[in-house]
Amino acid sequence: MIALARGDWAAEIRPGLGGALTRLSWRGEDVLRPTPPGADDPLQTACFPLVPWANRIAAARFPWDGEDVALEPTPGFEPHALHGIGWHRPWTVASSGEVSAVLTLEQPRSDWPWAWTAEQRITLDDDGLTVALSVTNADDRAMPAGLGLHPYFVRRPGTRVSFAASGVWTVDETLIPTGLAASDAVFDWRGGPVVDAASFVDHAYAGWGGVARVTTDDRTVTLRAAPPATGLHVFAPAGADFVCLEPVTHRPDAFNAPAGEVTGLVPLEPGQTAEMTLTITAAART
Repeated sequence: MIALARGDWAAEIRPGLGGALTRLSWRGEDVLRPTPPGADDPLQTACFPLVPWANRIAAARFPWDGEDVALEPTPGFEPHALHGIGWHRPWTVASSGEVSAVLTLEQPRSDWPWAWTAEQRITLDDDGLTVALSVTNADDRAMPAGLGLHPYFVRRPGTRVSFAASGVWTVDETLIPTGLAASDAVFDWRGGPVVDAASFVDHAYAGWGGVARVTTDDRTVTLRAAPPATGLHVFAPAGADFVCLEPVTHRPDAFNAPAGEVTGLVPLEPGQTAEMTLTITAAART
């Protein structure tokens, strides 16, 4: 475990558990859901990386460069493949100090039929947390790629979430997108509603403005991400003690999108890198 601290902020990282953040606190109070002792599943952590893709690939298959690529379905999410490979692998600590750590991951061809590397740069400063995530094509042919981060924000009774987006992807019963609708078609987050008013949300928002806020009685936590992370996936199950606001670079099942659709998925040539950055800050409410 790696512990970081700077000013009002403290964080913990478990490189061996999918390169995940296991705690983030501000002024001694958790900002992200703390990981329970003995946790062995990244889905129990505070935040984990999505690489080399984010969200679902329908039936764990997609066409690419004239081939039919077949992946292993993710256990518990069959028949789909979910959130890439990075969260299932132990990461290597390239460097660490009091306020920052660099984690790396090298993956040969396997179930994902391209070789690739990834890096996380996790830093605390006086304002908060920054996570820079990147993926590099280490193969000898072009590779489709996308990125995301999966933070679980602490959710209390009365917690409100606000952000702006241009649309939301409606989904089928297995959460694969069926079409793009107006941003309020599932739940309207623009005015900062109470999260508990949403019966269930597990949807990707398109054209996200790059800022989202989680507000309680005593504080406002702000999430920011810049392009190419122009999508925000919201996971807000009823009655949960968290709400996930996941900045992503492409929509769910972008690999199987109709020809010509701009999905955010990018083809990386050998040696090329894609990257995204997330920041989390906080301010007291008076």
